[in-house]
Amino acid sequence: MTKSDLVDSVASRTGLTKKDTARTIDAILETIKEQLRAGEKVQLVGFGSFEVKRREARVGRNPKTMEEIRIPARNVPVFRAGKELKESVL
Repeated sequence: MTKSDLVDSVASRTGLTKKDTARTIDAILETIKEQLRAGEKVQLVGFGSFEVKRREARVGRNPKTMEEIRIPARNVPVFRAGKELKESVL
């Protein structure tokens, strides 16, 4: 499902226009990104939670040359599915 498919589906369920639905979805996604950037955890009960985890620096290997390379530490976004979401796809 693409974003436009999601907009179509939500618009048909809510009766909102596609334009209003697209703006709402964009606002939700932007808010989640802002909260993650600020180091906050976003929990949507029944759906799941988004948070930022620290991935420490490590040594990797270039598979082509087998040369060792240093992979720097970085923050990565993580999504953990909630119980209801997990049960709905079983």
